[in-house]
Amino acid sequence: MTLVTGLRWEKIILKLRNPFRLSYGVSETRQAYWLRLPHDEGWGEGTIPPYYGVKDEEMEGFWQAAEASKRLLPDDPADIESWVGQTGPAPARCALELALYDRIGRQRALPLYALLGLPNPKPMPTSFTIAIDTPDAMARMALENRQMPIIKVKLGSDDDEARLQAIRSARPDARLRVDANAGWTFDEAVRQIQKLERYDLEMIEQPLPKDQIDAMGELQKFTRLPLVADESVQTLQDVEQLAAAGVRGINLKLMKVGGLSSGLRMLRRARELGLQVMLGCMVETSLGTTAMAHLAGLADWLDLDAPLLVSNDPFDGVAYSPSLDLSVPDRPGIGVLIKPDRPD
Repeated sequence: MTLVTGLRWEKIILKLRNPFRLSYGVSETRQAYWLRLPHDEGWGEGTIPPYYGVKDEEMEGFWQAAEASKRLLPDDPADIESWVGQTGPAPARCALELALYDRIGRQRALPLYALLGLPNPKPMPTSFTIAIDTPDAMARMALENRQMPIIKVKLGSDDDEARLQAIRSARPDARLRVDANAGWTFDEAVRQIQKLERYDLEMIEQPLPKDQIDAMGELQKFTRLPLVADESVQTLQDVEQLAAAGVRGINLKLMKVGGLSSGLRMLRRARELGLQVMLGCMVETSLGTTAMAHLAGLADWLDLDAPLLVSNDPFDGVAYSPSLDLSVPDRPGIGVLIKPDRPD
């Protein structure tokens, strides 16, 4: 039996290989939290971008309260969600859930997907993200990564068509996905989509602000391309509303929905409602990304390239082939190790 006393967390400042420009702004670093159970029995990650408005003291306060409770850690996966509870910041709950699942997987010598009763995730390609920049710079980035077959293009500002046109000219072979990060108004989105469809896209992600679910359903009527909700997807109710509105897909991220328990429930409900599902991540380490990759056997698309975007990922976890086919490690639990030459 293990008491929760001894819970530890560490801030990690992730250094981005290139400045990351979205419709929300630009950043060169992101902050992650590495959460460790007593005796290093299980590890979790809690990471969220600043624009979600979650404060460090809220994250740490949640873990402090968990530690102060001096409860026994759960030994059955079915007890994890109730043990963690439904209050507190979603990424803080996610970190604690991941650590608890990791612990039980290690104890039972089962990889996470097997512990969860999920299909063994076969190698599957993930997209590679190109952040907002000048058209020439974005085209150059696409060429420098010519071995990567799927490119996710961040848009949502001026000259969006010029940016996409430059990338398509540089990479006529690539499968292109567009993510506006809630950067368009409805009228702008109609105009943009009508112009961008000609560039042979697979999908358009989060074209409108997150609370405009019904409007996103109306927008879906203007295009044959799947609209995929991201920031709009944080609860099971959001999944229900998006499906009812007519939106065709969701981007599920563990950090914004509170962990594996709620994430799996939302994924399965999305499937029942006929929605397509992308598994995504924040700019995070291989710890959180690998945990999500264990769910890949249930997904249509993967957007799990975060470890490729940072220069100092401390963990050895999910692996990428030269063409970005993603595979999970054959180790118990989440299956992540510290790199022997952990970068600062």
